[in-house]
Amino acid sequence: MTSPNPSRYRHVEDPELALKYAIERIAGDRVEIIEGVITRVSRTWADENAIDLIRERIGPRMRELGCRSGSGNLDLPGSENYYLPDLAVVPAELAAKTEGPLLPDQTLLVVEVTSPSNGDTDRTVKRRRYGQYGAPLYLLVDRQERTTTLFSGPGPLGYTDDHGGPQPFGATLRLPEPWHLGLDTAGF
Repeated sequence: MTSPNPSRYRHVEDPELALKYAIERIAGDRVEIIEGVITRVSRTWADENAIDLIRERIGPRMRELGCRSGSGNLDLPGSENYYLPDLAVVPAELAAKTEGPLLPDQTLLVVEVTSPSNGDTDRTVKRRRYGQYGAPLYLLVDRQERTTTLFSGPGPLGYTDDHGGPQPFGATLRLPEPWHLGLDTAGF
């Protein structure tokens, strides 16, 4: 067995950038990096149902605000994190012209739906990181606990407000400015 020829490989100046480039262009559509760990993202039909219900219910107000929704890449520069949220709402002009990832602070709302395999990550790691990187609102749809929690007030340690804590499925969750919307959580 021969060893690799080191002269064939280029020195990478920025390993974070190289890893994120590889994830974006090589690993596939549904892969993210969570605290340095490459993780394949998969959703169940029940997850998709909750995401679709949210899209339907915020859709009219989202269009009034000139926004689009999707699950495009969100980069967290300076960290070993590169997320594919279950749903993110961004200004339409950014969605139309951005080929690469956006930053959490460019969103109006980020939504994650828990599953047994990722619930703890969504509840702790992503909640902290989205807050640190300025996503104004983070909606956690916790399918195991059958609750929704809206986080706001992003800052260096994460979010400062959880809007009264977890609300049971079926409750109407108030989305603050610029939404001014009651989100019916029945059927999640």
